[in-house]
Amino acid sequence: MEKFVIEGGIPLRGEVTPGGNKNAALPLLAACLLTDEPVVLHNVPRIRDVSDMRHLIESLGATVDDLGDHSWRITARTLRPADLDPDLCRRIRASILLAGPMTARAGGIRLSPPGGDVIGRRRLDTHILSLQALGAQVTYDRSLEFRASGLLGADILLDEASVTATENAIMAAVRAKGKTTLRNAASEPHI
Repeated sequence: MEKFVIEGGIPLRGEVTPGGNKNAALPLLAACLLTDEPVVLHNVPRIRDVSDMRHLIESLGATVDDLGDHSWRITARTLRPADLDPDLCRRIRASILLAGPMTARAGGIRLSPPGGDVIGRRRLDTHILSLQALGAQVTYDRSLEFRASGLLGADILLDEASVTATENAIMAAVRAKGKTTLRNAASEPHI
């Protein structure tokens, strides 16, 4: 059995840099699509889910420059509602996070159903309902299609306190005209 033995009475010294948080990095990458200005993210974790999200936003027209030292500059000057690689969408749950910013800024997106870890109930209703409340039209025929010619602020009661649905609603509301209030929103620190 492994163990830690701690002997007290000695002051701690040194510096520790915690690794980047995947659950913060993925929505931040999606949020970079909301602006045509360059955005620099630091402490980006080098893991497959983050790499997959990078490929997805690049396929939509964003450029990602690796600045070294776990920092990326993302520039999304011109977005195109491309057909996303269905295998990438199925590999990560976070692909659904592209719905809010792409609908708000580019007028829509077509997504294969997101995949990722199966850790209990992981429905998409809350995402769909919140974007519909802002004025998006959503259809499903083997893929999800979100469309809008402009979003309007709304008072939205999320039917569950979903982290990613809260993030999606916030990203879409940022570019909607008017005020948006989210009720029953998730409140994890990385949101």
